[in-house]
Amino acid sequence: MPVLILIGVPALLALTACVGLLLRRQRAMQQRVDALQRQLAEGLRAERLKAAAEERQRLLADLHDDIGAKLLTLVHAVKEPELADLARAVVQDFRDVVSRTNQDACSLQQALGQIREETEHRLESAGSTLHWQQDAELPDPALDEAQVLHLFRIFREAVTNALRHGHATQIRIRAKAVGTSLLLDVTDNGPGLIESGKGAHGGRGTDSMRQRAQQLAGTIDWTAGTRGGTKVILEFPLPPG
Repeated sequence: MPVLILIGVPALLALTACVGLLLRRQRAMQQRVDALQRQLAEGLRAERLKAAAEERQRLLADLHDDIGAKLLTLVHAVKEPELADLARAVVQDFRDVVSRTNQDACSLQQALGQIREETEHRLESAGSTLHWQQDAELPDPALDEAQVLHLFRIFREAVTNALRHGHATQIRIRAKAVGTSLLLDVTDNGPGLIESGKGAHGGRGTDSMRQRAQQLAGTIDWTAGTRGGTKVILEFPLPPG
């Protein structure tokens, strides 16, 4: 009997080791299978997302070509300056909506240059004049897509309010650095928001401007202009660069 026990113990140990090896191989194989399944799922998800993005872009392009063309026709057909500017603002907003996911990132001075060009065109069409003052020592950090979009929409709404509510014939825009922040102000020669009865604390336009200023981690305020009219003051921290 003792001899059988001595013979059986090594065999049992060998069997246990063999079972343990098989279990480890099984776990390793299962891990590889799980990893392959995850890779396959991620690949399929990426393909679906890519296909969905391409389809969305195609639909947006079709929408832009159709509705955008009709809006431009409206801009050229309207004779009244205020209505023409309103239609033009709608066109710009529509383009923003269509291209929002692809809004180009650029530097601060590039963004301001584009804003200046757009504003000059708007004011020229409305019979008004733009006075642009930009600090020669203004930094030129890179802005991401969201920052560019917020900046454009704040300026556009400020100019729209000056033309539509203030009936401004002169608009001054100043840009300068104050410490590590950018200070921008838009001043018109209209009657002013308070005098015109519009106020600076209501309306979806001003609410949107406040929300966009917050997205820039900045502040926005409305005050009386030094020579009458309304001054919109936007201040936000400059990105490092």
